[in-house]
Amino acid sequence: MIASLTAKPVCLLPKWLSDLQDDFYLNFIKEDRYLYLLRGLWMTLKITFFAVILGIALGVIAAIVRSTHDKNISEMRPGLGRVLLKISNALVKLYLTVIRGTPVVVQLMITYYIIFASSTNQMLVAVLAFGINSGAYVAEIIRSGIMSIDNGQFEAGRSLGLNYIQTMTYIIIPQAFKNVLPALANEFIVLIKETSISGYVGIMDLTRGGDVIRSRTFSPFLPLFAVALIYLIIVVFFSKLVSILERRLRNSER
Repeated sequence: MIASLTAKPVCLLPKWLSDLQDDFYLNFIKEDRYLYLLRGLWMTLKITFFAVILGIALGVIAAIVRSTHDKNISEMRPGLGRVLLKISNALVKLYLTVIRGTPVVVQLMITYYIIFASSTNQMLVAVLAFGINSGAYVAEIIRSGIMSIDNGQFEAGRSLGLNYIQTMTYIIIPQAFKNVLPALANEFIVLIKETSISGYVGIMDLTRGGDVIRSRTFSPFLPLFAVALIYLIIVVFFSKLVSILERRLRNSER
């Protein structure tokens, strides 16, 4: 009777489930380690948001230069304007070639360890690196949208007394944005995943948060699985928004 009272209680859970429960507590509950993931997620979203804004700004400028050159260079008279347009187009093409031809992780490390080696603002460096990288891809997306607009739209703007810049601002760019908005949204989704390399320069992003947990618990499965699951949820959420956006754009054209 005494032996039965002092015997160790029998665990009702299967061993693998009990081990999983212990690992979950160790990786996320103990010492509030889940906060590493939350802080990393917040940093990832901030970097992505500001990088998207910078990328769109650079992309619009580069797209306008490229499309203006392609549409008007043959009709322009020799002079300073033609020379400046050629130089600007050459610089933009160099920018696109270099950025799209080199890995983003290398660009991030060059930006952090060489260009801004004296800076202590890691987030700013990451935003600049990812924004400049995204701008090269956004430029080609927007340029394709501008080139898809019929030349009659330019002529309509001129007939209304608008100059080239006004025609681009009020007529061409809004239509081009509408055409390429789903592609720009997809670029935003891609950029979210690209920020996972921010840990290379010591930024506590989502992926780095998982690495910190793994380094303290020596249990790689749950931290890495949690990071992957969070990225998946974010991508699925924004992909759903993109699909809704595309459907509304199609309906508005009817």
